[in-house]
Amino acid sequence: QVQLVESGGGLVQAGGSLRLSCAASGRTFSTYAMGWFRQAPGKEREFVGHIIWSNGITYYADSVKGRFTMSRNNFENTVYLQMNSLKPEDTAVYYCAVTPRYCSGSGCYAVSLYDYWGQGTQVTVSS
Repeated sequence: QVQLVESGGGLVQAGGSLRLSCAASGRTFSTYAMGWFRQAPGKEREFVGHIIWSNGITYYADSVKGRFTMSRNNFENTVYLQMNSLKPEDTAVYYCAVTPRYCSGSGCYAVSLYDYWGQGTQVTVSS
């Protein structure tokens, strides 16, 4: 079992920044990658990006590339999602999730790939 707790969401104006955190505990040694997803009202859960736990390699969806950056602190088992130049369309509940399975690039998009999920944190971007 892996437990995930997100934090850092909130309300921000368009063009602003937020940093989300995802703290992992439990059997984290089995984690291959951590992904970030988001879900807006009435829409399906959408892949944002992922980071490979062992080497920090990241991959982002086109919608956030150049604006969002993921990083990790292995000592604290925490992954961060720095979100800059936020847009109203970034408004959603953001979730972190982990998978023990190998994946690469767009192969990490699938929600079904991830075994454990956090409770989500709301991000609201006003125009």
